[in-house]
Amino acid sequence: MRIGDAVRRLDDGALMRGAFYILLCVAAAFLVVDIREIATANAELPGFDPMHEDQPVLPPALTEGVPAAPPVQPASPKEVLRQPMKFELKPGGMLLAEGTIDLGAAGRFAQEIEARGEYVKVVALNSPGGSVDDALAMSKLIREKKLNTKVASKALCASSCPIVFAGGLGRVAEKDAVIGVHQVFNGARNQPTAEQAMSSAQSTTARVARHLDAMGIGAGLWINALETPPDRLYYLTPAEMADFRLTTPVESMPTAKRKG
Repeated sequence: MRIGDAVRRLDDGALMRGAFYILLCVAAAFLVVDIREIATANAELPGFDPMHEDQPVLPPALTEGVPAAPPVQPASPKEVLRQPMKFELKPGGMLLAEGTIDLGAAGRFAQEIEARGEYVKVVALNSPGGSVDDALAMSKLIREKKLNTKVASKALCASSCPIVFAGGLGRVAEKDAVIGVHQVFNGARNQPTAEQAMSSAQSTTARVARHLDAMGIGAGLWINALETPPDRLYYLTPAEMADFRLTTPVESMPTAKRKG
């Protein structure tokens, strides 16, 4: 068989996936170089912690390398968004997950689902992000339980929060929902060595990329995240969310059944 014929027989999806992982490796390499320089200079890992009073809850947008205002200001006050994540059961089978994804949020979420699982159909998110490990655990549980996810109008889902959002079987972002991504990774914050910084960046990048791929999310979402510094956000448009398959058609979300 001629080489050209063999190439044409390759599955388009396999080609796209191969291209994605090549781009992912390149982006991760640049990220690791940046972290190495920071670690060598005896500084902390770059990061975004919305619970710290000296950092904004909502970073500015990155528009052609220049910070700009977010497209819409979230409706919730910063005091609500800075609090450790809380869970509240709403009418119609909706569980509101609101606040920063602090260490331990995934454990509390699992307890909430265990206690109220028969009622919960949709997890509504309003969060500036936080712990990547907890976000991944929450997202996996949401998919395991076949729940849907939602970001309401003028609610916020940023940083690691879209990882949680991606776990939904059906995923809806209402008009003016504020959803943004940037570089996220876990690691020691007490002046890590260059080797620790590289290991943390590579491991977290791989875990998040693998999870998003398993959730059916397009490669473009994570590539935009990798290209955006941790003190900025890449705010997603409705068209981009649909193109990246971060959102699903509304009809894919079954109506929550009320008890009684």
